[in-house]
Amino acid sequence: MILRAAKLTDIDQIWEIIQYAIAQRKADGSTQWQDGYPNENTIQADINQGYGYVIEEEGSILLYAAIIFGVEPAYENIEGQWLSNQDYVVLHRVAASPLAKGKSIATKFFQMVEDLCIEKGVYSIKVDTNFDNMAMLRILEKLDYTYCGEVYFRGAARKAFEKVLPK
Repeated sequence: MILRAAKLTDIDQIWEIIQYAIAQRKADGSTQWQDGYPNENTIQADINQGYGYVIEEEGSILLYAAIIFGVEPAYENIEGQWLSNQDYVVLHRVAASPLAKGKSIATKFFQMVEDLCIEKGVYSIKVDTNFDNMAMLRILEKLDYTYCGEVYFRGAARKAFEKVLPK
């Protein structure tokens, strides 16, 4: 199982995963991702900007996410307070394939991101999610992310979390 940069040739597999995640959010009663976002243009832009990453196992993509080393403008105006003011990585659009069921893939992804951050000398991970994304909220709690307040994306409040990694 490897974490690697996504390629444009991965878009079809990634889009299937995103569509599955959109359906899962809806089935869970969540309003997240029910408004046409993310879409294929979002994914293509992620890949073109070097943000798109996948976890691949034996040729199959099990998870897609955007990993952004840099500033997230929406995070500049938090209603609350971040744990740190240091450089950080942002995680967006985390979506797992149905092939990943039972593999704790999201947990493994977050652990792989921690390793990637340490390699790059970045010791803070920031992430946000919808108030009703119970699966992601459970993962963040399990992995010791700290709730820091609310940020706003496209006019909606989102729960914001940070984890500061040991140096």
